[in-house]
Amino acid sequence: MATFSMASMTDVIFLLLVFFLVTSTFVFPTALDINLPESAEQTPAKPTTRVFIDAAGEYYVSYDNAELQPVAQENLIDYLNIVRQQDPESGIAVYADVEVPYGKVVEVLNLGAANSMKMVLATRPLKNAPEAGDTELQNPQL
Repeated sequence: MATFSMASMTDVIFLLLVFFLVTSTFVFPTALDINLPESAEQTPAKPTTRVFIDAAGEYYVSYDNAELQPVAQENLIDYLNIVRQQDPESGIAVYADVEVPYGKVVEVLNLGAANSMKMVLATRPLKNAPEAGDTELQNPQL
């Protein structure tokens, strides 16, 4: 009666494991390093379209976990209109670096508002966020 040897199969599995471990170290993240402003309020909405403005004022767009693509400011609205045609109910998140002038952020938000798009400004949570019962936040002294 013939027997089946698993030794060669375990060698192949081990080599595949080593191959994937070595090649996974070559994968670099494609995300931009953007230092978001802090905010106490967070929205539960998770927009699928993202507009990034880096510290140099360059625009990048991404839709539904796709890689970031650089886009000129004058072509931004064309891209957003194409995305809105594909998914009219989704919102657009704007990720702007802290160093970006406020005017550039407002320009992007105005583009969306002028074209009836749902726009959300992305922020990161405050490090020392006040508690819900904090009276300073509820009753500000003017």
